[in-house]
Amino acid sequence: MAPKAASTPTSNSGIRQLSSGESIIPASTRADGTVRKEIRVKPGYKPPEDVEVYKNRTAEAWKTRGKGGVPGAEKAEAEQNDGPQSAAAIKNAKRREARKKAAASGKEEEEEATGAEANGHVVKTNGAAEIVEAEPVDPEAEKAKEAKKLAKKLRQAQDLQAKKESGDSLLPEQFAKVIKIHELIRQLDNLGFDSEGVKKEQTSKHENRP
Repeated sequence: MAPKAASTPTSNSGIRQLSSGESIIPASTRADGTVRKEIRVKPGYKPPEDVEVYKNRTAEAWKTRGKGGVPGAEKAEAEQNDGPQSAAAIKNAKRREARKKAAASGKEEEEEATGAEANGHVVKTNGAAEIVEAEPVDPEAEKAKEAKKLAKKLRQAQDLQAKKESGDSLLPEQFAKVIKIHELIRQLDNLGFDSEGVKKEQTSKHENRP
């Protein structure tokens, strides 16, 4: 049997071209041990695997843009990291630190204000919140304050009643005040005050004094 002519390396599709110009698919062994026979390829036939794809350089450069980085950028960045920071970088770092401190301080103030609201009340002065301790309420002082208001209304109603009795005409809202005279006296009496707004204990002491 004559030896086969020398051949070129196998292509992507597995076709090998002999020096004689013929193209073949070399014999191979299957997984089950059987042998595939050598196959001759028709002249001029080129499978898709062996067809070279045209590549546009501009399109390839566009696809790979940014992957390689800017020439010299890595070196410049390394020098910047190793060397002293720029003024802008230092300023930005200080701003970030200040924001963190302000956020932490705001949270603490909010917690303090929440706790203070349980024991007192918050008063805003010039936009700033100040904690004011709630003073204990004196029941007697509250009664005296309410009695003072009622006594003032009673005096106004009695003055309007005197005008009405003297012949002056009253407006509807003034007449409404007059008809509340007895109600105001009753409210003062319930608080323990007379029609003048004076506490009844003090009134009795003045009356019993020789």
